[in-house]
Amino acid sequence: MLWQRFMVFQQGSRRQATSVLTPAVAESGIPFVVGTAPVHTAERPAAVGVPVLCTSWDEAVAQLGYSENWKDYTLCEVMYSHFKLFGCQPLILCNVLDTAKMQQDVEAADLPVSKHQISLPLEALSGSLQIKASSDAASEASATEYVAGKDYEAYYSGENLIVELLEEGACFEAESLNVVYAKAVPVEVTTAQVAAGVESVEYCLSSFGFAPDLLLAPGFSQDSVVAAVMAAKAASIGGLFGAKALIDIDCGVEGAKTYADVLAAKNKANLVDERQIVCWPMLRLGDYLFHQSTQLAGLIAQVDTGNGGCPYESSSNKNYQCDGLVLADGAEVRMTLAQANILNGQGVVTGLNRGSGWQCWGDWTACYPANRDVKDYFIPLSRMFDWVGKTLINTFWHKLDKPMTRRLVDTILDSCNIWLAGLVGSGYLLGARAEMLEAENPLTSLMAGRITLHIYLTPPSPMVSAEFLLEYDASYVSAALQG
Repeated sequence: MLWQRFMVFQQGSRRQATSVLTPAVAESGIPFVVGTAPVHTAERPAAVGVPVLCTSWDEAVAQLGYSENWKDYTLCEVMYSHFKLFGCQPLILCNVLDTAKMQQDVEAADLPVSKHQISLPLEALSGSLQIKASSDAASEASATEYVAGKDYEAYYSGENLIVELLEEGACFEAESLNVVYAKAVPVEVTTAQVAAGVESVEYCLSSFGFAPDLLLAPGFSQDSVVAAVMAAKAASIGGLFGAKALIDIDCGVEGAKTYADVLAAKNKANLVDERQIVCWPMLRLGDYLFHQSTQLAGLIAQVDTGNGGCPYESSSNKNYQCDGLVLADGAEVRMTLAQANILNGQGVVTGLNRGSGWQCWGDWTACYPANRDVKDYFIPLSRMFDWVGKTLINTFWHKLDKPMTRRLVDTILDSCNIWLAGLVGSGYLLGARAEMLEAENPLTSLMAGRITLHIYLTPPSPMVSAEFLLEYDASYVSAALQG
């Protein structure tokens, strides 16, 4: 009887929907990187031109492969930097090297066998191998092609494709073998293919449930066409979300060799968009050379993570993982504070060492100094506007197509203001509020089911300068000595 009465009580009750919604806080510091990778060496090769989500080093290597040849395989540079040096995740990678089309035949040659193995370069495509007896063997044997899995096994190890002769195979005791193969040719990747890879960022929302906020193409972004496409996509991913395009100014043979050359190179490439963060020069760590955009992405992700995923703090004056600035050929670049500040004043992020290690130096997007709107030219302010906008869209997306009543509008406004007040209380914003203004919501718009909510927000500006005024106060002399 008690159980029956309890059931009646349950059935006779109702639950009112909570009038304030929990915000779906947007992710930040997530890079989307377009480039080339040795996918032919991967365990589970990713499809060409399709974004791949990676949350660890092992996952990235399994899907894209890895090589120390970062000049040809640019995604490997980002994998190493992001996972090994900055310890950040996730990372979205898009390979545009199609080894099925971008390959070249290598002429047949007799190659020596050492310890029952032949070492071929990493570019060799294992599926193209044709192995026969060496040309100085008997003509009948020369015509025989050895069989993979029966006479030999081929696998990638380090920077090589290893052909291992099997003990039960017909060529185990051979001292040399005639080998034919095709090799991948990464240099055949075109600007158009990289641009198409950048466009594929549109699929991230449907594939992974979120949109990245950093776009990179190290090794390709110095091309003005690629940089322009990156800026265009950064302005609107999926027609909804904003991002930042991290661009490297060319510091190669035809690029900027000194800080004095940078402004001309920046203008030549038309790098003037508030969606672009422009970097010069490259970074060196031991024998490794990094495009600065690569490490900047890792540093931004690291700083955002340290602030609970909120991008309100600048990455400037925080440490890169490097021991010097270099040009593309490895030549050292020396930078004084005055020279670094000149680059900053031109809307360029650089590196600086003031005795505490090499640090990122610069708070300005590429639009500076032509654009003097603080929400556009300060990197953390601009990113905060994108992040707040993305969070609001994610939070209230499920309210679309609901009956537009006053209660619905009040729920959205109250939820916005409570969340914004929390950001103010945490110090992420100096002030913020959400309002529905009559002037922005005419009757015709309301009848058509369209409302406009005005969000006022003020992120804190980075303190780019501090002056200490020193004055001699003679009163301390009398206080100290005449008493």
